[in-house]
Amino acid sequence: MSQRIDSYRPAGSPAGWSRVGDEVRRVVRIADPQLPHKARELMTALTQLALFCDSEGLPGTAEVWLSREVIERFIAVGCPNVGESTRGNYRSRLLRLREVVLGGDCRTGRPAKLSASAANSPYSRTELADLWGWAGGQPTEELRWGCKTLMALGLGVGLDSPEVIPLRLHDVRRTANGSGPVVVCTRGPRKREILCRRRWEGVLASAADRLETTGAAQYLFRQNCHSRGTNTVTNFLARTQPSPNAPRLVMGRLRSTWLVELFEERLPITAIVAAAGVDTLHGLSRILPFLSAVPAEEAAQLLRGV
Repeated sequence: MSQRIDSYRPAGSPAGWSRVGDEVRRVVRIADPQLPHKARELMTALTQLALFCDSEGLPGTAEVWLSREVIERFIAVGCPNVGESTRGNYRSRLLRLREVVLGGDCRTGRPAKLSASAANSPYSRTELADLWGWAGGQPTEELRWGCKTLMALGLGVGLDSPEVIPLRLHDVRRTANGSGPVVVCTRGPRKREILCRRRWEGVLASAADRLETTGAAQYLFRQNCHSRGTNTVTNFLARTQPSPNAPRLVMGRLRSTWLVELFEERLPITAIVAAAGVDTLHGLSRILPFLSAVPAEEAAQLLRGV
């Protein structure tokens, strides 16, 4: 097996192979794959990761390559020309390799779920306009306001479905005698207070104002649905009338749109992490491919500083 590892060469003879090849072979030898095809799978995955790290100017060591942060960035932006299943295979092999070479799980957290870009890609402005028109064109008031409420919670405060479902009416409040910012207090393990984006304040406030307060347990979304489950949002959306001119409403895409807007407006990363309710940057790595590139001159000025 050692001979197979030593004789491995990536297709195309990439220039960076001379810099990373020895470390790749050393790491796979430590993993000690017992079957030829397993050795080749590990070599292929680690080589792609190592070449990506080399192109990024990172040190050529396994401790850097196999950190969770680097693996997640590689999966998100480092292999754009392969399919979903291949990226999933790369991740699985690299994480298993990490356990063998570096030991158990690290303190940096769990990796973000790998999903197709279409499932979490932000909506374009045209798509948002079409989506808003679709929401207002639903056949019943319940469906219209339900769709608008989901859009306001996703685009205004970046909530996903698990955070929307338990939200109560009194978790949404407007400061300064009803004319100030709208604040949403989430429930569950990511409990926090989030200021709503200005353009969605009116929609969210109206969604709350139209409901009559009947008690502390009153829900903001689907007020009369007392049987709450993980499929509360999807069951509601299944009842909506589709439109060939509008995209599907997906809470993950609404949240991605909210995140991209925050990044594009250059909010401090600490403020974004706190508002998003995440402990590490892993959950934000999927946003990186959708951020606009900074012009070289502007980037140079920012990097140099004042």
